[in-house]
Amino acid sequence: MRARNLAWSAVLAASLVAPASLATSAAAQSPTAPAAPPGCDPTQTTPVYRGKVPTPRQVLGFDLGERQATAAESDLYLETVAAKSERVVSGTLARTAQGRPLKYAIAGRPEVVSRAGLAKTRREAGWLRDPRTPDALATRIAARGVPILWVSGNVHGDEPSGTDAALRVLRDLGDRTDCAADTILRNALVVVLPTQNPDGRELNTRQNAYGFDMNRDWFARTQPETDGKLAMLNQYPPALYIDAHEMGGTSYFFPPNADPVYHETPEQAVGWINSVYGAAMAAEFTRQGIDYFNRDVYDLFYQGYGDSVPTTAFHAAGMTYEKGDGSPYPERVKEQYLTQWVSLSAAARNRHRILSEWRQMAVDAYEQGKAGRLEPNQIYNPPNQVDRPVPARKVREYFLRDDDRAKRAEVRTIVRRLQRMGVRVERLVRPLTVPDFTAYGRPEASTTLPAGTYRISMAQGQKHWIQAMLNEDSYTPFPYFYDVTAWSMPLLGNVSGGSSGAELRPRSVPVPVLPAPRPGHDGRAPAIGVLQLSTTTSAARQSVGWLRQRLDREWRLPYTLLTPADVAAGRLSGVEVLLTPNGPAPAAYTALGDAGRAALQNWAKDGGRYVGWQGGTQLAARLGLTTATLAEPTSDIPGTMFRVTVDASSPLARGVGRTAWNYTSYDPVMKASSGVVVSYPAAGSPDWFVSGFEKGGSELGGTAAVVDQPVGKGRSVLFAAEPNFRAFSDGTAKLLYNAILGRDPRNAPAPQASATAKAAQEAAQLPYYESPIRVSVGTADAATTASVLRSVGATWTERRTGDAVHYVIDNPHGLSADHHPFAGRLPSLIRKAGIVPIAVTLP
Repeated sequence: MRARNLAWSAVLAASLVAPASLATSAAAQSPTAPAAPPGCDPTQTTPVYRGKVPTPRQVLGFDLGERQATAAESDLYLETVAAKSERVVSGTLARTAQGRPLKYAIAGRPEVVSRAGLAKTRREAGWLRDPRTPDALATRIAARGVPILWVSGNVHGDEPSGTDAALRVLRDLGDRTDCAADTILRNALVVVLPTQNPDGRELNTRQNAYGFDMNRDWFARTQPETDGKLAMLNQYPPALYIDAHEMGGTSYFFPPNADPVYHETPEQAVGWINSVYGAAMAAEFTRQGIDYFNRDVYDLFYQGYGDSVPTTAFHAAGMTYEKGDGSPYPERVKEQYLTQWVSLSAAARNRHRILSEWRQMAVDAYEQGKAGRLEPNQIYNPPNQVDRPVPARKVREYFLRDDDRAKRAEVRTIVRRLQRMGVRVERLVRPLTVPDFTAYGRPEASTTLPAGTYRISMAQGQKHWIQAMLNEDSYTPFPYFYDVTAWSMPLLGNVSGGSSGAELRPRSVPVPVLPAPRPGHDGRAPAIGVLQLSTTTSAARQSVGWLRQRLDREWRLPYTLLTPADVAAGRLSGVEVLLTPNGPAPAAYTALGDAGRAALQNWAKDGGRYVGWQGGTQLAARLGLTTATLAEPTSDIPGTMFRVTVDASSPLARGVGRTAWNYTSYDPVMKASSGVVVSYPAAGSPDWFVSGFEKGGSELGGTAAVVDQPVGKGRSVLFAAEPNFRAFSDGTAKLLYNAILGRDPRNAPAPQASATAKAAQEAAQLPYYESPIRVSVGTADAATTASVLRSVGATWTERRTGDAVHYVIDNPHGLSADHHPFAGRLPSLIRKAGIVPIAVTLP
């Protein structure tokens, strides 16, 4: 401790001797000096350009906003600005699946964007984020330093206007000399990432080339675009992160956000989001008479978004901006530019407050972690009420066990992800008895953890992120779901671990950053086919893309991509294992035709191994490849993990253990009298545990999650839910891996023809919904709910179970909530009608 204090004293002494060249700058940025000349309005000041940077028309042949710039044109103009302006430097932070660069630019005063200046800004940001930094040094940095502000766009490839707007911002920072631009340049360092998804931009698809929605990939960072972005964010940690999107309609959304908000969201950041940026934009939009809304649709809950991760992991103001794509393109770009410029200006004018509170958030997080205090759930939009409070128990430490060699890769993946987000991880050098160890999904019990166990103390500046990643439950505060409700990394990896609130003094040592895992597989690779049930639906495109990610990049298993037409044409010849991910089973059944259905049935009976999930399971049942029956769920499970039990005698169980965590989201309820290798425990039993939101989930108790049955000389392995959700559910992905590469089970009983016929009949009656909207209410609210749905022109299927009424609302084009004509308005309409919903789930 004495050595650490001496080191900090040396750092502090050096920092207090400012170079003469910075004296004027430091004085100009003192907390008592104005951040901008009086009367310098960010939007009403007339822009004045030096003329050093060519206009977009001179470089590209058109003005930004006149039409959509291509990814290559965006790169060209970014590099032109960097080449012509001493205020801008550029680089490439990653390359996409199709090889395109992710170009970024950094703008600021020339001395700040020099190599030495950038190193100094990074170093000072690191000191502010470290709660161990002496107060005097932190105060000095807050007085003279600059916050790092990010402007990014186009994470969804078919939402392009944020890119063109960001290029306008970059040109202005690189060339303008008026006081509005100077205010930003004197008081901030701005990182501009015009497009986060160049492949999707060129393909005009929401997802990237692998079918990933990269606004859901932030914590797992499975995609090179996300991974490279987060690596740079850790170099240049943001105090503001703008994520520019588009949505349906013509209005504009900016925060404040809707409920729910994740409980570990720091309050100072919420204050910035609502009172600094939200308020500034509301005033400007009101002044200009531009239509906008907030506090509806877009929450700050799931820890995989481009606003929630910057907020929880970096203590930034993570800002989702959405402009309606029904407006002309010039208007879309103009309003995106407006929100970006107003936000940067607001940050510059509040520079000292932002740096001081940014530092304070790290200190608060450390103190909370040291005390073992979890942040409580809160409601930000009354009259909403907290549905599930965070338990009042202390959590000072998390532990990840590493004494199961079969789980070592999954444990190391979690540790590496934590480390790469600035989390300190240590390892026990001696066994440790923990008096209140709470293993995931188990009651508290005294436990001795072996040497080698990974230890993650909550007494860190990254306390909020640690809780977000290592929790056993997200404690959903309000029953509205824009995305999933569970994402705990240990549960996703199916590794052993837990938490403690005791004041422990373990013998542990820091763990160096672990290397990336080596891709590959064990044993002989069979000839694999991947049957894509549809090339047009979002569900099929994503499920196949998640599978391709595993096969190509992680398992290195070659495969042939097939369509129902290929099967009908006899192209199953030579395929040993056919993987059939999610998709529209009824449409695929029809597309196969008599020839394709017979070909698939004969292929399986002749020794083929059919592995399917969700829609792929429903197709197998319709083809008579299983006796498992499928029924539409009556529960509300919007993206939740359930503990399941695994038959240790099954080939699928290799390296998995006796339990796993199964991700499910309104998936069919599967039952079978034989071949059940993974099942849900009885509801209420000691093994029953749920992470995330569920109402009525007990209907899964005792049902099948995975069945493995013979089909003639072949075999069908069927999952009710997605085993490879977003390519980050590593625990159940191991079941899938074993289904592909493992041996056949021994002495499996042959199914009866009558049982397969019954399964086929029931599967044929299952409806298919492409990204539906779901609303569940009590019977007393049913009539009012139906009236609300009629008012927006919805069509729906209604089901009643007990005291609940479930509305499954048609979404024939599979539109996401932000592009759907009325999905985004439903929460507010339901609230205004006085309905207290059981659950509202948007696609």
